[in-house]
Amino acid sequence: MTGFDIVFINGTVGAGKSTLAEAIGELEVRAGQPHAVLDLDHVRRCWPSPADDPFNHALELRNLRDLAANYRQAGARHLIVAGVIEERPAVARYQEALGSTAILLVRLVVEPAVARDRLQRRHADDEPGLRWHLDRTTELAGIIDAAGLDDLVLDSSHEPPAVLAEKVRTAAGW
Repeated sequence: MTGFDIVFINGTVGAGKSTLAEAIGELEVRAGQPHAVLDLDHVRRCWPSPADDPFNHALELRNLRDLAANYRQAGARHLIVAGVIEERPAVARYQEALGSTAILLVRLVVEPAVARDRLQRRHADDEPGLRWHLDRTTELAGIIDAAGLDDLVLDSSHEPPAVLAEKVRTAAGW
């Protein structure tokens, strides 16, 4: 697998998508590779979301078009994206929005106990948010698993992000 301009890190909540994206970005800096890191949680964060689009995917794609164009105009050759893809048709929508020639789809999996621990730390002061994320973890893992979109699957339960980042960069041909 080579020639990818986008690495899309997919996975359930608590899998470590954002952490891995940052680790890949750090390796890109060390390698002198112009790049940008995009966390889709931030790209689509707007309240309230439409009733028919509770995760703001339409807004996310509109924002990605502009962000990707701006990053590429600024010289970024690689885009590292942390987010969630639940179904095959969404891959083409992301590829178009990102102006991509080839996306490497990396799925992070995580042991349930590790995801629970990460989410408990993240939502220590937000009991309703914690409950929602704990419920969503299992549901989303099943949805992503059933979609079967993965080019590369990595377990983030116990491996350091820097090690996983090296594996992703190798798979992407970077």
